[in-house]
Parts: sequence; structure tokens; C-alpha cells
Amino acid sequence: MRSLKSLSAAGKRVLMRVDFNVPLHKETRAVTDDTRIRAAMPSIKYLLDQPGTSLVLMSHLGRPKGGAEDKYSLRHILPVLSELLGREVLFAPDCVGEASFELSHQLKAGGVLLLENVRFHPEEEQGDSDFAERLSRHGSVYVNDAFGAAHREHASTATVARFFGEDKAAGFLMEAEVKNADKVMEQAERPFTAIMGGAKVSDKIIIIENLMDRVDNLVIVGAMAYTFMRAMGGQTGASLCEEDKLDLARTLMHKAEQRGVRWVLPVDSVAADRFAADAQTAVVNSNEIPDGWMGLDIGPKAADEIGSIIMNSRTLLWNGPAGVFEMDAYANGSRALAQAVAAATAQGAFSLIGGGDSAAAVNAFGLTARMSYVSTGGGALLEYMEGKILPGVAALI
Repeated sequence: MRSLKSLSAAGKRVLMRVDFNVPLHKETRAVTDDTRIRAAMPSIKYLLDQPGTSLVLMSHLGRPKGGAEDKYSLRHILPVLSELLGREVLFAPDCVGEASFELSHQLKAGGVLLLENVRFHPEEEQGDSDFAERLSRHGSVYVNDAFGAAHREHASTATVARFFGEDKAAGFLMEAEVKNADKVMEQAERPFTAIMGGAKVSDKIIIIENLMDRVDNLVIVGAMAYTFMRAMGGQTGASLCEEDKLDLARTLMHKAEQRGVRWVLPVDSVAADRFAADAQTAVVNSNEIPDGWMGLDIGPKAADEIGSIIMNSRTLLWNGPAGVFEMDAYANGSRALAQAVAAATAQGAFSLIGGGDSAAAVNAFGLTARMSYVSTGGGALLEYMEGKILPGVAALI
């Protein structure tokens, strides 16, 4: 990918795809987590420091159905964006309407314009060429810094790049995401430990298989651990389990054994008699969960064992929390793992936190700054690590 510093942007109007798909308060629609907006600041500020440069920002927000919906309007993030930039940001009530082109074409040097949600147009997700061409009229140079949407072959993330020839580049965030993913997948220092969590084995099959030839330790946590427990003949009560994936689970464990990969499942779990923050809980062996009870977090023995593996690793990849960390009663496992990863990082290990819920957990525990790199792209990072070509990345080559 062409880097931002090699791009000639001085005196030009830059069209920049960012990932401002941030959570909003259900009632006030105020931004509740500005991490993704802050992540774009280095690229935005670098471009605005170029003499005579103006900036047009475009993004999606949520999954609107059938046109414009105010709850998904990017106008809600204007106060945060303006505060972070220390200047007024103009807003276009559409991304390809005549009023939006008037605003972008009249931008003065140092001016910033935010376009309305590109997903208000169905052509965005269709990767429509005509729609992308209209978007391209907003600038003479294109920058993509939206790694979180790089796995989507949409008009604003991929198709639009065709209309800029060589006048396109990856933003600093996009470049850092790819660089850090490559460091883990291609240049990992051993021992290499991957911690995979989440609800379903089916969501992580490809990445688990792709990691088999790279890792020394493969730690399975979260709800999907119970599918593997059940596949080994364990009793998992009412824990989430993909009954139709038991054969697949056995196959994956067999492959790990053949390749000399240490396969680690949590030895104990915090089980609850119902899915609720105030449920009755008990610490039990993960393969002996009583009928009607469900595992919602790893137990203290599992946290200690996995923590020890983490501390003896030189490269760490964590994707998926250890339990339902959003509820305090089931957050201890994820917190213990996050603390262990932070401690290992302080000792010189390289740690990559794989976006999505993992990034949210690390942030909730106040440990983001103690990790080597926290990705902003959950799905995009997963697909990149599965070995897939990301359309948003390919478009910049």
C-alpha cells in the first residue's frame, strides 16, 4: 500500500474514508466510546498540517435499512469530532446530494467537512461504480483509514479508489493495523500463544486452522470452549454449545495434536443457574456443569493456568473475551487474562488484541495503553488473519 507520507496532498482537497461507526447512547444519541474517532486523528491532523489542504470525511454508522434514519446520522458525532480537532467541522446532510458538493467544493484550506452516512444509499453496500464515482467528486486525492471496514467491498472502501489513479494512500491507522497483523502472522517470536474466545466455533474455524502452523499454544475460552468440552464427552449443562459442530471440534483438536500445538481448554468455569447478573453462581469443573446451569466465565484455576502460559510467551494474539465480561459477575476471567497479557507485554512480549469485544474488554479494564497494539477492526482483522484479501487494502495497492 502507498503510505500517507508519500502522498502529495498539499493544496488539495482530500476525500478520506474513516471508520466512525461508534456506539451512541440509546436515547440522547451522544457518543459513548470515541476510540475509533480518536484512532483517525493522527491521519486527519497530518493532512490538515499540509499547506492549503482541506478534508472531506466519509463513514458509515450502524446498519440502516431502507434509507436515512436519524438514529444513524453522523451528525451525532459532530460535537466530539469538532472538540478533538479543535475546529468547527461542517456537515453535509447527504453524501452525494448537490448541497454536499457545494460544501466540499467551497472548502477553504484547513476546512473539514463530514458527509452524511454513506449507508443511507443502498449503492454503498453494493459497491456500485456510479455511486463511487459521485463520491470521488468530493476530492482530488483519496485516503482510506477505515481498517474496520476494509473487509467490505463497498463503494466508499474499495470501488471509489479506482477513480484516483496513483493519488491514493493508506492512512496511518490502516498502515499500522496491517503492519501489526503481519508481525503476528509472519514474524512472530516464539513461543506464540493465541487466545480465541467468542460464542461459536463456526465463527473461528478458518482462523484456528490458519493459526495451527504458527502457534505453540492455542487457548480456547468463551462460550465456544463448551462445544469442545462436549466433543470430549464432558457435561456442559445449559452452556452454549454447537451440537452440529462436535465432529469439527474433534477434528480441530486432532489436527493440533498432530502438529504439536498445545490445545488448552479452561479446567474450571463460573457457572450460573440463569443468564443474569444476579444469578446464583458456583465454580465447577468445566466438563461437569450441572443440568440447567451454564458456564459464563472461566474459573480461577483456568485463569491461573492460562495466565502462566501467557507469561511464558513472546507473542500473544487475543481475540474474544473469556466470559460475559459486560456483567461484573462474569468479568474476572477476562480481567485476569488482560492483566496477564499486560504483564507479559511489560516483560517484552508482543501483544495484539483483536478488536471487537476483546478491545472493549481491555478498554473497560483500563489496560489498553499496556498492550503492544489494540486493533480497531474485529471482523476485518479476523478475515485478514484467515488469509483473505481485504478489498479495502487491495484497492490501495
